[in-house]
Amino acid sequence: MMDLMTSFLNLVVPPATMMMLAFSWPALCFINACEWVYNTLYTIEDMDGKVVIITGASSGIGEQIAYEYAKRRANLVLVARREQRLRAISEKARYLGANSAIVIAADVVKEDDCRRFVNETVNFYGRVDHLVNAASLGHTFYFDEVTDSSVFPILLDINFWGNVYPTFVALPYLHQSNGRVIVNASVENWLPLPRMSLYAAAKAALVNFYETLRLEVNNDVGITIATHGWIGGEMTRGKFMLEEGAEMQWKEEREVQASGGPVEEFARLIVSGACRGDAYVKYPSWHDTFLLFRVFAPNVLNWSFRLLLSAHGTRRTSMVGVGKPISEGGTGRYLMETTCPRKLPARPITFSKTE
Repeated sequence: MMDLMTSFLNLVVPPATMMMLAFSWPALCFINACEWVYNTLYTIEDMDGKVVIITGASSGIGEQIAYEYAKRRANLVLVARREQRLRAISEKARYLGANSAIVIAADVVKEDDCRRFVNETVNFYGRVDHLVNAASLGHTFYFDEVTDSSVFPILLDINFWGNVYPTFVALPYLHQSNGRVIVNASVENWLPLPRMSLYAAAKAALVNFYETLRLEVNNDVGITIATHGWIGGEMTRGKFMLEEGAEMQWKEEREVQASGGPVEEFARLIVSGACRGDAYVKYPSWHDTFLLFRVFAPNVLNWSFRLLLSAHGTRRTSMVGVGKPISEGGTGRYLMETTCPRKLPARPITFSKTE
């Protein structure tokens, strides 16, 4: 009897759901538009004097988010590994209008470090209003090319635990201030893209974690999940040499100044959405079209990607992150992309920082 009922529901529920969605979609869009207008006009949070912790603030999205909060006269706590770089960003943030900006060098995948920078923030300012988890780490290799699996925990650590640990430590203080957590996610959490398997898996876990946490904290703490497609970052602007040592500090090979572009626009949308109390910020929003195919016609999405890939001929490989030596100036090096390094095999590694 149960098998018969399941078979019946499998036949009836999908088309019935599609019809309901088709009829209700205009009304839902209208309601969302009215809600957006209301929030924009009446519920914008005044960040003047509020305290904002931003992880991954030394470059890319995190840096631009710091500038956006600075324009709203917030008190900033900038967290990353590169303290010297943070100091330059804090100076610019104060110039743009931040009431104050302090820098704390820390590794977000270490719970003790997270507890330290949250405690220092509370000791200095007495509160935490927004926690922005902007640290992220991408890769551009095919999974079957990897020969050194030491990259796996690095990718999962920064993209998942690097968000969970700061949230875990800051949550009691966010409850006190009815604050907000802002998460830097990615459209890859549901949209399958080649050469991003581990990154996509980590982002999917991250989004599911915060969706569940949203229900657990109810309305005591707000959660804004920001998702983006491809945007420019340091992965296309510079590389960083990582040398073995107790703390594995960054050694900058070159700094390339970033000009205006999608990173700035995405950061602006994130901060505006967080201050409105939005649950989601999407850039660009047209990626949602693919989500419909993913849910209702996954084969169409898979066929489309296969056609797009086959149109480019043989697959283009990237040796970055695979653990294989490549020739660079006549010497063999192992290439990988990261924002927050962990213990690795004792050999020089060149990193390209992503976001």
